[in-house]
Amino acid sequence: MKAYLLNQAGGVENLVLSEIDKPEINAGEVLVETKAISINPVDVKVRPHDEVLNMIMQTEERPVIIGWDIAGVVAETGADVTDFKVGDKVFGMVNFPGHGKAYAEYVASPAAHLTKMPEGVSFEDAAATTLAALTALQVLETRVKEGDKVLIHAGSGGVGHFAIQIAKHMGAHVITTSSAKNKAFCMEMGADEHIDYREVQFEDVLTDIDFVLDGMGGETLAKSVKVLKDGGGAVSLPAPNFPEEVIKEAEARNLNVEFILVQSNGEDMNTLKAMLEAGTLKPHVSATFPFDRLQDAHRQLESGRTVGKAVVTV
Repeated sequence: MKAYLLNQAGGVENLVLSEIDKPEINAGEVLVETKAISINPVDVKVRPHDEVLNMIMQTEERPVIIGWDIAGVVAETGADVTDFKVGDKVFGMVNFPGHGKAYAEYVASPAAHLTKMPEGVSFEDAAATTLAALTALQVLETRVKEGDKVLIHAGSGGVGHFAIQIAKHMGAHVITTSSAKNKAFCMEMGADEHIDYREVQFEDVLTDIDFVLDGMGGETLAKSVKVLKDGGGAVSLPAPNFPEEVIKEAEARNLNVEFILVQSNGEDMNTLKAMLEAGTLKPHVSATFPFDRLQDAHRQLESGRTVGKAVVTV
């Protein structure tokens, strides 16, 4: 089969399309013939840096096959697998954090990380509704309640556009930030209010926010904690190390400021599947690339201008 090997951390040219053996599966796994792969900012962040690559992949071995988000067709099932059969269309985030090996024509996945695709959903849309959607769900589901005022930064991005929809579905009042050109998109996703971060400083116009989802970190996080009501909460996705001013502010005002790393979870995938079926969650795929142009998908993510998701078809 064909797969992209990363022999050493570095630029996109280090993703080398190679011919390797199909993976063998154990009793609790299924072999998926990949039809679509979702590309995430984390893919782009781990590729150039050994330290980050080793941390997320949980291995120092080389070469590695990066990527975690897949949609495809079950080609083989392990002896202990009862929920899937050959021919089923499935999607999920495989072994995150860990060695997902998704940039390949065939992927060995724990059955517990997958769910069946809903009828009428394309492989591209299914692949898109994985890591980014799981992140939004796992952040919001235990931290937001009906009536909360929720601030979601970067609402036009992968996590952001899912988070807007999920928070709105939960009954929250959703405020989001993005550039002006993406305002209409954010409002279409369900945002109640939009702030153009280039023209308005959100910390000057917002107060008494119950919860902030911050995908930016640094200065944005420091400003975000200032708009929270006492006892409010925030999750920052980029890094677990918070500025000292954020730690002090949180302690002084009883704020719950956390770093969350999404985890593979089949039950959460079932939740996303149900939302897709009900029409309460809709992925937006703005860029699609064939498998032999996967490097270009990385370049697209590196531009920082991707609206919604970028997907590679296999």
